[in-house]
Amino acid sequence: MELGYFTMPVHPLGRDYARTLDEDREVIMLADQLGFHDAFVGEHLTDRVEGITNSMMFLATLIHATSSIKLATGTTNLSQMHPTLIASHAAMFDHLAKGRFIFGVSPGALASDAEALEILDEDRNKIFADAIDVILAIWERDPPYDIEFPGSRYKVSTAKTLRPETGTGIMLKPYQSPRPEVVGTVVAPHSKGVIAMGERDFHPLSANFLLERWLPSHWTNYCEGKARVNKPADRADWRIARTIFVADDDTVAEAYGVNDSASPYRFYYQNLRHKLVRSGRIAAFKEQPEQADDEITVDYLLDRLVVRGSVNKVVDDILRLHQLTGGFGEIVYAGMDLVDPELGLRSMELMANEVMPRVNAAIANGKLVKSPPVIGLPAAASL
Repeated sequence: MELGYFTMPVHPLGRDYARTLDEDREVIMLADQLGFHDAFVGEHLTDRVEGITNSMMFLATLIHATSSIKLATGTTNLSQMHPTLIASHAAMFDHLAKGRFIFGVSPGALASDAEALEILDEDRNKIFADAIDVILAIWERDPPYDIEFPGSRYKVSTAKTLRPETGTGIMLKPYQSPRPEVVGTVVAPHSKGVIAMGERDFHPLSANFLLERWLPSHWTNYCEGKARVNKPADRADWRIARTIFVADDDTVAEAYGVNDSASPYRFYYQNLRHKLVRSGRIAAFKEQPEQADDEITVDYLLDRLVVRGSVNKVVDDILRLHQLTGGFGEIVYAGMDLVDPELGLRSMELMANEVMPRVNAAIANGKLVKSPPVIGLPAAASL
């Protein structure tokens, strides 16, 4: 099992913006030193808590500050920019990074971003689908491209201006052949988008704020997509993100991870709960679809979504998750604001140096933790 990193990032209002950018960079540089496989970074245009406005631009500052970690947009919001721009920028990034690039994509869920771009009332999922078709076609085709899909809002051609002898009208292809790995973050239980990922050989990343009982539904749907194109589904292609805090002491883990009023984990879920409630996406937090919204308190979320404890406890929790889901290729560690830098960075060190070697040794030896039964899991989500 690989170890990855994902940050939205989420910082309290009032923190110095330049300092939080430095902090986010420093954490990814540490992840590189610790042997993390990849680092995903989110983006929003109009969110002062999640302050990175362009993940690709931010990650470009880390190409020469890191040596082996793959740098991943987490995500590039495809509804917010013309696909020709995205295809060209991503291809250049891939060359700058010499292939240490993962193309994470999404429609862009933040309503205030959409309002600012005057697309609030448009179907952003449709824009996303149109955009990814065009991006892949640009990378697959030779000039003049002549991209025109039925019903698409985008048409791309350089036929009128193509001059091969001077290099004009020609767009860059990625460094990786035929393209970078494409990853989509999955939030909803039973997401139909995961079926499309399987059909197109994109890879799912199950969000850290989705209750674990719904995770098997993602694998079921991914397998369905693969079956539609007669391709095998590989569990190594499935990433699962979790909110994790590892400490040298269980008491410290409980305090910093959930109980303290200043806990970055508590702040994260307070902020996220507010956003998902307002956007009508609180279903990801529910044990059952009919569960009342007012039952979804911050303490409810912390209890179910923050994996915390000393090394042995976190190892057991990850092995239990591995068994519950049937296995996956990468556990993705969710990044938090460094309220206490010593504790926050120590958690990453323990995760990389102590937890993961024990997890992988247990998997290799078949010594898994027995999972409790999952009550009420819908048949469609069963393994």
